[in-house]
Amino acid sequence: MAVSSPIAAALFLFAAATDPVDTPDYAGDARALDQMILDYYAYPEHLPEGRLPDSAKLAEERAAVHDHRSLLAYAERRIASLADHHAITGASFADSWAVVPTYGDLWISPDGSHYRVEAVRPGSPAAKAGIAVGDRLIAVDGVPVDRAIASYWEAMGLSADGGVRAGYAARMLVAGRRDRDRDLSFARGGREWRVKLTSLYALPAEDHASPVSVTREANGAYAIRYHNSLGDNAAIAAFDAALATVPADAPVVIDLRDTPSGGNTTVARGAMGWFVNQPTAYQIHNLPSEKRETGIERQWVEQVLPRVQAVRPKPVAVRVGRWTGSMGEGMAIGFAAMGVPVCGDRMAGLLGAIYDFPLPSSGMVVKFPAERLYSVNGQPREEFQPIPAGKCPVPFPGE
Repeated sequence: MAVSSPIAAALFLFAAATDPVDTPDYAGDARALDQMILDYYAYPEHLPEGRLPDSAKLAEERAAVHDHRSLLAYAERRIASLADHHAITGASFADSWAVVPTYGDLWISPDGSHYRVEAVRPGSPAAKAGIAVGDRLIAVDGVPVDRAIASYWEAMGLSADGGVRAGYAARMLVAGRRDRDRDLSFARGGREWRVKLTSLYALPAEDHASPVSVTREANGAYAIRYHNSLGDNAAIAAFDAALATVPADAPVVIDLRDTPSGGNTTVARGAMGWFVNQPTAYQIHNLPSEKRETGIERQWVEQVLPRVQAVRPKPVAVRVGRWTGSMGEGMAIGFAAMGVPVCGDRMAGLLGAIYDFPLPSSGMVVKFPAERLYSVNGQPREEFQPIPAGKCPVPFPGE
């Protein structure tokens, strides 16, 4: 997930103006959370009828908030009601739903009356179990998938809409609860089977020697890969070191297929800055809340500045996929603005840039998109379409 920017810290100091007190006003924070979303959520048109979803169940739960636990339970449901994978709570329970895409290994999308596997995370429990692109999800915990999705939303007093909400719930259900295995059923042709998959939270963290690695591929290109490290400032020096091992005239591929947790723009610009010789626009930011408050729109262009005088030749391609998220998506559209082919599967499609919002009395943090992000040509970042791998100017081994 994207981290808060210095702009965010400056704009939202009001949220931390009141230090948490010995006996916080938890009920007041529940109401404040709803108002924060109304004031600052950047994508209201993605909500049903453009309004914050509400129901008798949510209202009852909001009114019953009286301590930290009940506030967090309400905050999780309220954030989930947005059906936005880029909106999360800063705290969680042991049995909270997994964060997607960071802790997901299956990308499920509605396909007519079915829910189909669109992508499988390499090396994951799902991949090792033989689940493949095109398989149909038919049940969760033995419950038919349509019923499971409906139950997910009924817990909030809401209904699945067959589109955004349904797809969101399907991906949450297959990612599962953090504290237990997943029980999923699939179909392929006339065959049906049931499988138990370990939660990604139960797996040991991958132990990479460096946040970034480089390998020479069969086609002669050098692939520089980020290992979910775009939020680690150590990745700046690691990228520099990796690039230094690549001959100056060798083709370079930037591999962003393992960046589901996003990161920060400093790390991203640190890499892109090697390939420009002058200030170069890479994405557009828009802050809807300023227009809501003042009637005046605010929008700005972010640039990449040259890192060194001796500019490297631009990468021959960038590789992306469903586990390219947030800042990884920002890097992808940045390289595309430089004319670099961005190839692979659809990215995570995470909305905008998230800010941290501390609730005014308890200090509990929620995170959701407060900025809209666009390619330099004005296309919403989440709508960016990479070049299919098979049509990429650079053939990748095995693709």
